[in-house]
Amino acid sequence: MLSPFLAYFNVIFSSFPHRFLATGNSFASLHFEFLLGTSTISRIVRHTCQVIWEQLRETVMPQPKVDDWLRIAEGFNLSAQFPNCLGAMDGKHIRVKKPPHSGSRFFNYKHFFSIVLMAVADSNYKFIMVDIGAYGSTADARIFSASRMGERLRANQLAIPESRRLPRSAGPPAPFVFVADEGFALTNHVMRPFPKRGLDVRRRIYNYPLTRARRYVECAFGILSSKWRVFLSSIQMDPENATWVIQACVVLHNFTRIHEASSSVDLDDLDDFPTTTVLGLDRTLH
Repeated sequence: MLSPFLAYFNVIFSSFPHRFLATGNSFASLHFEFLLGTSTISRIVRHTCQVIWEQLRETVMPQPKVDDWLRIAEGFNLSAQFPNCLGAMDGKHIRVKKPPHSGSRFFNYKHFFSIVLMAVADSNYKFIMVDIGAYGSTADARIFSASRMGERLRANQLAIPESRRLPRSAGPPAPFVFVADEGFALTNHVMRPFPKRGLDVRRRIYNYPLTRARRYVECAFGILSSKWRVFLSSIQMDPENATWVIQACVVLHNFTRIHEASSSVDLDDLDDFPTTTVLGLDRTLH
């Protein structure tokens, strides 16, 4: 049986990291609320975010297999009328405080300091793949090209299904693709819209469903920011620790999307997910 002090510490250790992610309260505010030092709070938040990412990632954001990609493509075909779509891809700038001696590497075109969350989302607004931590000054296309998922896409290591004909088409098989905006390069597996200038009717018709499919990642970013309000202000942590915070929020976002798909949650389904004890949130911080 835990001593009163350890029981109190266990409750604190399990609760206020979630408070930080959900509200964006500063460490100074949490210091007065929980009567712990700001450096202790920082270490607990970092440790908790690491454990959340490591324990939930394989459960709520596994590497898709061929059948998973086909199911995702069917979702985009039904919801956005864009067939052979494996996901919507974009980058989001996460505001952080300026790291010391970083020059302008983190200063983005929106005129604030940031690191980039590069993500691919499905038609249920869940994240399929993410790359986190790139400099805010770097363009989305370069971030994706240098990322692990970009490298695996070029090396054909993502288990992408074989090309198939589009619905109601007698043409040649078309490859499965990720949809992105004009900032990305056009490749065999990345589709972008036609430039807006000088569009004819056929290109305008093509752009419409592509843009409708691409909006799912934009909406996923919006849901992420509205639920985890730490993103509504600058994260007062260095880029390495801010990356752990973003990673934790990404897998928690997927977790809530899975269990908010229906109005009622079957408690038996939660048996497959780590509990507080499994996550390590009852361990004493060293």
